[in-house]
Amino acid sequence: MANKDIDLNMTKEQERSELHRAIWQIANDLRGSVDGWDFKQYVLGILFYRFISENLTRHLNDEKNEGTDFDYAKLDDKTAEFGRKETIIEKGFYILPSELFGNVRKNARNDENLNETLSRIFDNIENSAKGFESEDDLKGLFDDLDVNSNKLGPTVEKRNQRIAKLLEAIGDLRLGEYADNTIDAFGDAYEYLMAMYASNAGKSGGEFYTPQEVSELLAEITTVGKKEVNKVYDPCCGSGSLLLKFAKVLGKENVRQGFYGQEINLTTYNLCRINMFLHDINYNHFDVAHGDTLTDPKHWDDEPFDAIVSNPPYSIKWEGDANPLIINDPRFSPAGVLAPKSKADLAFTMHMLSWLSTSGTAAIVEFPGVLYRGGAEQKIRKYLIDNNYLDAVIQLPPDLFFGTTIATCVVVLKKSKKENKTLFIDASKEFVRGGNKNKLSEENRKKILDAFIARKDAEYFAKLVDNNTIAENDYNIAVSSYVVAEDTREVVDIKELNKEIERIVARQSELRVAIDEIVADIER
Repeated sequence: MANKDIDLNMTKEQERSELHRAIWQIANDLRGSVDGWDFKQYVLGILFYRFISENLTRHLNDEKNEGTDFDYAKLDDKTAEFGRKETIIEKGFYILPSELFGNVRKNARNDENLNETLSRIFDNIENSAKGFESEDDLKGLFDDLDVNSNKLGPTVEKRNQRIAKLLEAIGDLRLGEYADNTIDAFGDAYEYLMAMYASNAGKSGGEFYTPQEVSELLAEITTVGKKEVNKVYDPCCGSGSLLLKFAKVLGKENVRQGFYGQEINLTTYNLCRINMFLHDINYNHFDVAHGDTLTDPKHWDDEPFDAIVSNPPYSIKWEGDANPLIINDPRFSPAGVLAPKSKADLAFTMHMLSWLSTSGTAAIVEFPGVLYRGGAEQKIRKYLIDNNYLDAVIQLPPDLFFGTTIATCVVVLKKSKKENKTLFIDASKEFVRGGNKNKLSEENRKKILDAFIARKDAEYFAKLVDNNTIAENDYNIAVSSYVVAEDTREVVDIKELNKEIERIVARQSELRVAIDEIVADIER
């Protein structure tokens, strides 16, 4: 059995490496004059187009193939129209056979109006959901895939040549049959593209993407002791990588009522919805909204949530007390004070606490300043400690995230704790260097998670602290205030050191005398 597992893991890694190499090659071969960050939209957009085409075809073939050789891709459009309504209710969208990725790809080189063909198809896919429950989930998904952009080339002919090459390259990716694949190929391709472009894009491109190993740690923290949850939520969901880690940690069928998120950036909001589809999460199992979570939250009717994970933007500005409605907002009012207008970090924290279920857990990546800054932030920390909502604070290593090198931390919130104590974990040294960033290895992640579960003191690593002690320390919750760092300096015996210095000084004197005698002999 062990050998089978090893073989399976090797196969997975081989498949993944092969997939990553192929994607890297596409990016290098086709990028040309298109900036890498912009080009991401084209690669992801076409990858998405291929996915939904194959996903729909497989769904319809599985339905019809009861002892027959039915193939939806070979049907004529007129015949295919008969199944439109039922399919949209089930899958959320419809694509006619002639407009499927594989059929368009076959004729791409010979289609002088390829850009117009694709524009029409993308409109048709979006419009297929109009008037149905899935309309909002499909709306605008192809907005960032502009096949008429000058970025693809100066003339229509040049643009179409590049689009045709892109269709062929994406079509050649060995993503295999779903049932035969040992990796989540489409989803993995998406994550690799995100990480690849985020690492090269600096702050502007990387700030929305949370590295997979950090996402996995947060999902594991919020599901300790659970095999399933009702709903998971991320109020700053970016491209959705945090939410989708629950599908990996628990299995998507064990997130019973679905994945919920909100994102303020329109392009990233589109990426998140695409990511849901690419991970084979059906439209009726996710609800991702566009807008400002702090001033216009979209999921009032869906809270509370069993598991909340988030990596909110660090220390951004918000309306705060400049908006008279906000102080009376039930999400923020319990603390009696609002997060500073120049630092919204703890406003996000209060929002998540408010929407957390009684038995739920929230794990939030925070800017380190929120742990010790004074003023309104100290008062909010006081509220969290005095009401026993703070479960743990985990100090992460520096340089884990794209777009910043700072050492962030994870704040864990719970509403139903058994003891008035808070766990502090110093994981600042738990990393390996991977490329130009630090990474949490599986061993690092396991050590952090084990300490979180054990909830016991561990020398130089973890400390369980009574909340009264935190109150006496002015509600400072910086990990370094409670976990003593190991002193790795060499122990020096002062007496022995002084003796050694005396010996060196005496020897220096002897050498000087000897040198003086040699010089004197030479002069004579």
